[in-house]
Amino acid sequence: MAKYTGPSCRLCRREGEKLFLKGDRCYNISKDGTTRALCPFDKGERVTPPGPQRNGRRKVSGYQQQLREKQKVKRIYGILEKQFYMYYEKAEKMKGATGENMLILIERRLDNVVFQMGIAVSRAQARQLVCHGHITVNGSKVDIPSYLVKAGDEIAVKAEKSDNAFFAALKDAPIRANMPKWVSFDRTTLTGKIEALPVREDIDSRIKEHMIVELYSK
Repeated sequence: MAKYTGPSCRLCRREGEKLFLKGDRCYNISKDGTTRALCPFDKGERVTPPGPQRNGRRKVSGYQQQLREKQKVKRIYGILEKQFYMYYEKAEKMKGATGENMLILIERRLDNVVFQMGIAVSRAQARQLVCHGHITVNGSKVDIPSYLVKAGDEIAVKAEKSDNAFFAALKDAPIRANMPKWVSFDRTTLTGKIEALPVREDIDSRIKEHMIVELYSK
């Protein structure tokens, strides 16, 4: 399976904003648990896009704005183009706003759910946990990160993996403060539940999905 293997911070620099791709580091939490500015966006540094810098300011076209918005969302969720377009095509056939439907489909991915429940500190780590078979859905192992959860599904750490040092530490870790209301997770039993399907208000408000729809519908 193809995936991006380069520096995560390079992606944030390209989009000109924090995409929160590296877990605790993005929240300025060091390995020893102390808080200090680790992200270039929080250090007050001048953050420039990767590659050669051009002199002067250039006018940004509408197409470029749409393209950057699409790339930003792909990078937030760690999805490549072919799969991302597949979500758009599926959303287009559903009732309602295409952009909202697309985001809701992506939000329902199992790797995103594992991240939202606080089992992993980033979507990349969540994807790894799923691929390695550490996560079950309704009691059955699921190792497909793109698996779409449904309302009422029970998500859990595989029973024989619960004594693993990583998951043992998770039981004593603080509950994620900004856990969305459509999921719940019990750290003592390492089990969670999809309380309801997400709605647009539950998804990152920085995303301008209508620009992605405009780009794909040309």
